[in-house]
Amino acid sequence: MSEATLNPTEQPAGVQRVADALAALGHPHAPVMLSDAARTAQQAADALGVSLGQIAKSIIFRHKNHPAGDDVAVLVITSGDLRVDEKKVQAIVCAAGGKLGRADAEFVKTRTGFSIGGVSPLAHVTPPVTLIDDQLFRFNEIWAAAGHPHGVFRLSPSELQTLTGAPVHDVTAPPPALSAPP
Repeated sequence: MSEATLNPTEQPAGVQRVADALAALGHPHAPVMLSDAARTAQQAADALGVSLGQIAKSIIFRHKNHPAGDDVAVLVITSGDLRVDEKKVQAIVCAAGGKLGRADAEFVKTRTGFSIGGVSPLAHVTPPVTLIDDQLFRFNEIWAAAGHPHGVFRLSPSELQTLTGAPVHDVTAPPPALSAPP
């Protein structure tokens, strides 16, 4: 594992915001900075020496025409080895109206305060609607982005739920069917 803990004066602003939130919530593990970027779940898993599923990837959607007014960010946290099923997410978060759409980089940065590839599950500048996928509970230990493409922090799925206050749902697509050899 190629990681190093930085002192607070060396941390990027997003990582410091996450570190402060974790400390305020009593989480025992501070963010660490990886020597290589972990913009994708695979890069993070490789850098940490863990399975792809142990990476808690943060996917941001845009709840368009939200009944409360402006478009709202929807954060879905799922295992790095799975794909989010947008129809399942839409059924959960858009029951009162609106439509789920893709979020571009500007929307993500404006709503979360983080760039794509470093979106943490907490410490957003505007709190999103958050869902945690039940498949993360396959693991005792997971790793999440800490506000920067090089920053990550360790936790358990139960700690993730406690830290975010988010409900747990089945929001992933079934794996693609394997085709039989000819």
